[in-house]
Amino acid sequence: MKKRTLGFWEIWNMSFGFLGIQMGFALQNANVSRIFQTLGAEVEDIPILWVAAPLTGLIVQPIIGYLSDKTWHPKLGRRRPYFLVGAILASLALFVMPNSPVLWFAAGMLWIMDASINVSMEPFRAFVGDNLPEHQLTKGFAMQSFFIGIGAYVASKLPWFLTYLGVANTAPEGIIPDSVKFSFYIGGIAFLIAVLWTVFKSKEYSPEEMKVFEEAENNNFDKEKRSLEWFQNNGKSHFTKGIIITIVGLITTYFIYHFELKKDLFVLTLGLITLGGLAMLISGLLQKSNNIENGFVTIINDFQSMPKVMKQLAWVQFFSWFALFSMWIYMTPAVTEHIYSTTDTTSEAYNLGANQVGAMFANYNIIAAAVAFLLPLLARKTSRKFTHFLALVAGGLGLMSLYFISNPTVFTIEWLPMIGVGIAWASILSIPYAMLSGSLPASKMGYYMGVFNFFIVIPQLVAASILGFLVSKFFDNQPIYALLIGGVSMILAGFISLTVNDKVSTKINE
Repeated sequence: MKKRTLGFWEIWNMSFGFLGIQMGFALQNANVSRIFQTLGAEVEDIPILWVAAPLTGLIVQPIIGYLSDKTWHPKLGRRRPYFLVGAILASLALFVMPNSPVLWFAAGMLWIMDASINVSMEPFRAFVGDNLPEHQLTKGFAMQSFFIGIGAYVASKLPWFLTYLGVANTAPEGIIPDSVKFSFYIGGIAFLIAVLWTVFKSKEYSPEEMKVFEEAENNNFDKEKRSLEWFQNNGKSHFTKGIIITIVGLITTYFIYHFELKKDLFVLTLGLITLGGLAMLISGLLQKSNNIENGFVTIINDFQSMPKVMKQLAWVQFFSWFALFSMWIYMTPAVTEHIYSTTDTTSEAYNLGANQVGAMFANYNIIAAAVAFLLPLLARKTSRKFTHFLALVAGGLGLMSLYFISNPTVFTIEWLPMIGVGIAWASILSIPYAMLSGSLPASKMGYYMGVFNFFIVIPQLVAASILGFLVSKFFDNQPIYALLIGGVSMILAGFISLTVNDKVSTKINE
């Protein structure tokens, strides 16, 4: 028994929800730094305020993936219950976020909003892997990229469009402009409608059918039976490594405190390193005591036993998303300060530049939508990893080009740098997932898609912890240099992608 080949409109319907999901993410990415600055945040403090977004993804996505693998609702299926719950929560959060009265409230709402969006988004990746045969995977993820591009374009343009219609784009100090508020309201409604479309217009294979597919895969990963002795030895290894990593995290945290370095660095040392060490230590204690029948141990051990392709793609994802996060955090202050020479959030020049950032984000997304279906064609003529290499290099050059803009026209700011970024974005959203899906066991598709998100959110946490330090310590608080660092990182990701062992069937890109 094989998964049937789906028609165009079936793939369309199962991907349509991403239109709304990406509208939520795009409103967040293009406007949250603006909201933070409006509520009084300094440029050097913006990265640490953003830390909520990747941290929620790090926690939420593997858990939702693990749970959705084991879920079956007679009417909503395996993944769609999570689409629905996440959409309702995210839509409510989008209504509340632009009405934040103070900075700490906005930072907390970012946490809630991002967690809700992640609940909807994570199962969508597994949804494609569940429903499509191998030869349609690239096409399926390309369709998602198309809707991501369209949704993000519309959402990023909303403040500009509402300003054109006469909605106020400026406000007194500490007040978020109406153009931003109404954009979030529209995004919240669109999010819910788009996800509901996929929920009611799509179907899923039953657990019995999925079991047949898993058996047909003849996947050695699923058939591996681990003895109690294996768990004992693995537990000892985790315990030892956990102690070492935790000590390293605590020592580096002390040095940051002692030498009064930037507090953002605590995210890296206390957050990532120390908590990672504690997770390993707990896993070791559980396995040593033969307490192995629990989700925590399963998640840690499956992370340890990732397929080879996934491990290789991890580095590509790390440097790609480090670059993207530097852009999302610093684009608004970089454009307003480096190009328009202002940091006054109440000024016309600042808000003109902030609106142009929205237009830039809209443009790279519409470019991504336009090239989404060209990438599979190029991949079929060359290879997926070479296609990804070209796209990432183009994106890195696009980010770096912003440093050299001296004549701020619509074309030089809103379009020229974003062409390369848009090509990279389309590839980032599709090709790594297509390469990954074919190497994953069907029974753990949701979980591994969630774990793959580690290599999206960890670089974002690293960016949030060190970019503020680098910009303040070495670049005199000039945010444009964060974009230069991001450009170099994306080009590096492109070269690493050439090393991925992407073995595919001859029909993979059809």
